[in-house]
Amino acid sequence: MSTEKINRTVSGKVTSDKTSKTVTVLVDRRVKHPLYGKIISRSKKYRVHDETNESQIGDIVLIEECRPISKTKSWRLVKIITRAAIA
Repeated sequence: MSTEKINRTVSGKVTSDKTSKTVTVLVDRRVKHPLYGKIISRSKKYRVHDETNESQIGDIVLIEECRPISKTKSWRLVKIITRAAIA
């Protein structure tokens, strides 16, 4: 039996890359309302560790939960799914 833990992965859009080695990622999810059954949109921002500062605002990225890196960061960048269009 393996003791390896499978971490959660989610994808979202980078909204800020101002700080060094950290990006803010907005994750949107659609959930069903518990009483009325209507599909509603919920969003949350995560602070994500980006070791190489490779992501930019507007990129769609895949992030993975990890051990706490700082007070606010416990997610890390796995890969960039789609690059932002350069205007």
